[in-house]
Amino acid sequence: MGYFDNAIIWLDQIGVADVIVPFFLVFAIVFAILQKTRILGDPKKVKNLNVMIALLLGLGVVIPHVTGRYPTQYDIVEIMNRALPQVSLIIVAVIMILLLIGMFGGEANWVTGPFAGFIAVIAFILVIYIFGAAANLWEYITWLYWLDNPDTQALIVVLLVFGLITYFIVREPKESKGEGMLKNISDFFKKPGE
Repeated sequence: MGYFDNAIIWLDQIGVADVIVPFFLVFAIVFAILQKTRILGDPKKVKNLNVMIALLLGLGVVIPHVTGRYPTQYDIVEIMNRALPQVSLIIVAVIMILLLIGMFGGEANWVTGPFAGFIAVIAFILVIYIFGAAANLWEYITWLYWLDNPDTQALIVVLLVFGLITYFIVREPKESKGEGMLKNISDFFKKPGE
C-alpha cells in the first residue's frame, strides 16, 4: 500500500466518512435550500438563522449515528454512504456525455431549453431509486423484483432511448408558448431575475 492509501484509511478510521462528510453534506444542502427558496425571508437578513438551522439539522443526522440510536437498517449516514457513490457516478456520466457533445461541436441546449424540466424529473426519479435501494426499501415491494435484473434494466434503457429517438423523428413541430409542467419545473431551477 502506498502513502495515500494509508492516509485514506486513517481518515476513515478517525470518522471522516461517518461524521464529517455527512455533517457538511447535510449542512451545505439545507443551507443552500434555505438561501435559494427564501423561506425565512431575505437571505441577507436571515443568513445567521439559515446557518443555525442547517447546523442543527446536520448535527441531528450525525449525532444519532455516532451514538448508535438509529435502527441498523435505517441509519441515515449508512444509507448516504451507500447511495452517494452511485449518484456521483450518474453525475460523472452526465458530464462525460456533455463533454462528448461539446467535442463534436454540439451544444447542450436541451439542458436549459424545454427539456430541462423533463431531465430534472428523470434525475429526481433516479436519485430516489438509488437512495431507496441503498435503504433496502425496494425489497419490500415484491412486484418490483424484476427491476433488479440487469438485463431488464438494459432493456428498459434501450426502449426509452429508441422511444425518444422515434418521438423526435415523427413529431410535428408546433408553436409553444413555453407553458406547462416542464416549463414550471425548469423555471424553478433558474436564478432569480433570469
